[in-house]
Amino acid sequence: MLATVLTALCEGFLKTLELFALTLLGSLPLGLLVAFGSMSRFKPLSLLTRFIVWIVRGTPLMLQLLVIYYGPGLLFGVQVWGGGTGGRYVAALTAFIFNYACYFSEIYRGGIEAIPRGQIEAGQVLGMSRRQIFFRVTLLQVVKRILPPISNEVITLVKDTSLARVILVYEIIWEGQSFIRSDGLIWPLFFTGLFYLAFTGLLTLLFGYLERKLDYFRV
Repeated sequence: MLATVLTALCEGFLKTLELFALTLLGSLPLGLLVAFGSMSRFKPLSLLTRFIVWIVRGTPLMLQLLVIYYGPGLLFGVQVWGGGTGGRYVAALTAFIFNYACYFSEIYRGGIEAIPRGQIEAGQVLGMSRRQIFFRVTLLQVVKRILPPISNEVITLVKDTSLARVILVYEIIWEGQSFIRSDGLIWPLFFTGLFYLAFTGLLTLLFGYLERKLDYFRV
């Protein structure tokens, strides 16, 4: 039974890792675009972007998963995600990417706006373009400033992937619960915690290493 449980949990954890990795791959760059939108000098764009971010940050991720998956069908009578496991997975991935992009955007915005204006003006005096100033002056310092809050969100994402089960996306928690339903065993569910602890521990070590490597500014 132990071998059966571990095999099932490993399969579920691989799906969790896939959801985690694809969410980061989509949300990190999208979050930067959202941050630029919220900082835009074009007021309608910045107000709309900040309003969307406010809604996403102010509502539970579980609710967003349900709305994104079931909403189109209830409103328009069309299930845009299609049927089966693939459609549910794409809907969950979309919800995770959109949610975390909004959180990351606020971290990006805070990091960018924390850079003293004088440094930008100094770059302009030296004849640097806005692009050069951003990549050679601003970005280097922003990366260091935002790494701790980014690492916190990344570790939170590892655990939030378990919410995908509300729209029947199979991941490690789902696999653990399946043994309760089929065999009346609860200990496999507790075993899932060991997978999360091991993975978050590795991420903590990784981000600690990155913070030390990026210690080129004392801020």
